[in-house]
Amino acid sequence: MQQFQRILRVQTPGQSLSDVTRQVDKVVRDSNIQTGLCTVFLRHTSASLIIQENADPDVLKDLERYFAKLVPEGPHYIHDAEGPDDMPAHIRTALTHTSENIPISQGRLVLGTWQGLYIWEHRQRSHSRELAIHIMGD
Repeated sequence: MQQFQRILRVQTPGQSLSDVTRQVDKVVRDSNIQTGLCTVFLRHTSASLIIQENADPDVLKDLERYFAKLVPEGPHYIHDAEGPDDMPAHIRTALTHTSENIPISQGRLVLGTWQGLYIWEHRQRSHSRELAIHIMGD
């Protein structure tokens, strides 16, 4: 069994979902592993990593609107040292994921036809985010 690791840096534009599917799939291809498992871990506590619909952008908009209502920003949190968007970002991350495991077959990620891998930036301003990618297989 082979193992391969890489850190991928992604600049988010601020509160939004950034599709990183192609970048992660390229790392899988670079690994030369044909069959295995790709673990992707987001090294942050105010952004999430999710697998979601990649065909209709309205799905992503609806997710963002829902979470904005579920976990509103504002001055009603104790932790506010980094701004009014920080604590809501931590809560949104706690409700979602910071890692995903995706099978690899024929040297590619095995995602469904309408699935993409996204960094969900919960903060208002742009951030440099790091994905730790670990690939195992043959």
